[in-house]
Amino acid sequence: MEFEKGTVVVSKAGRDKGYFMVVLDEADGCVIVADGKERPLDRPKRKNPKHLQKTNRKLSLEQLTDKKLRSFLKSLRNQSPMEELYV
Repeated sequence: MEFEKGTVVVSKAGRDKGYFMVVLDEADGCVIVADGKERPLDRPKRKNPKHLQKTNRKLSLEQLTDKKLRSFLKSLRNQSPMEELYV
């Protein structure tokens, strides 16, 4: 499964299960993601693509800061219904 940069995903496994994150890059069969809080942009996490669910939301990575990322992901969490988010 291919993940484009800026795609918002939800973790399906691990300690961060259910968390929204944004895809920063792909490397060596892993997806590099950040959420702006537990995983800031300067310390992203490597995730197995099988453990991620794509959403239909994208975010521009230009001039992205941890604060902007947290704010955007928070707005998604508060949105309803959640079914509309998934691809």
